[in-house]
Amino acid sequence: MSLEVKDLTIDIDGVRAVDGITFSVEDGARVGIIGESGSGKSLTALAITGLLPEGAVATGSVRWNGRELLNIPDREIAEIRGDEIGVVFQEPQTALNPIRTVGRQIAESINIHERLTKPELNRRAIAEAARVRLPSPDSIVKRFPHQLSGGQRQRVAIAIALAAGPRLLIADEPTTALDVTIQAEVLALLDDLVSHDGMSLIFITHDLAVLSQVASRGVVLADGKIVEQAAVADLLTKPQSAVAKGLLRDATATVWRPARASGAADD
Repeated sequence: MSLEVKDLTIDIDGVRAVDGITFSVEDGARVGIIGESGSGKSLTALAITGLLPEGAVATGSVRWNGRELLNIPDREIAEIRGDEIGVVFQEPQTALNPIRTVGRQIAESINIHERLTKPELNRRAIAEAARVRLPSPDSIVKRFPHQLSGGQRQRVAIAIALAAGPRLLIADEPTTALDVTIQAEVLALLDDLVSHDGMSLIFITHDLAVLSQVASRGVVLADGKIVEQAAVADLLTKPQSAVAKGLLRDATATVWRPARASGAADD
């Protein structure tokens, strides 16, 4: 399955926030959308998944496996979201329900798309918790989000996003709120899960060094427009736009493994 975004424009209360961007994600590809805050990268993800805020109007085309997603009924996009396209947001503390156990939330994600018995859902929730490498999964599923660390909550969010077996995962700055050590663990986890399941990936970030760990191609945004599209290896070694050059300067102060980036470019 592939995603094709063509001439996507998003206006919010009459203000142009995303201005005619075009890119594609082929089956199994790993694409990063990168830019500074306010560049339009998260709005692009929200448009793809039908989660734009009130007052936002999207035009152009977003086609998933040939099917147009823009402006289709909420019920139809909800069926695609989760079942075919999974989403991991930046801050799981706000994405997770504070009054439900994490196991119940994982199970609910499964139950939307698969009608299973309660014992079956509980077993699946434990299995999904184990798959994202949560410690003592049979007991951690009984806890509430506030009883977990930030890294554990993000793993729960990943488990929820992947529970229904989507073909495309959109990860919107999933490691920004984590310290460097936990960030590296979550990136490695995402890398392994995407590879194991053969999913496509859209990874959204402002950090080129982080992007180099999980993506092979980068789409650079500034002020709602694409200013550069290139292999991540080229963005690391010979960026063309002023924006990409600035992102490279900022990236050198964070996690940096050039050998990994070179390998990703060969995917």
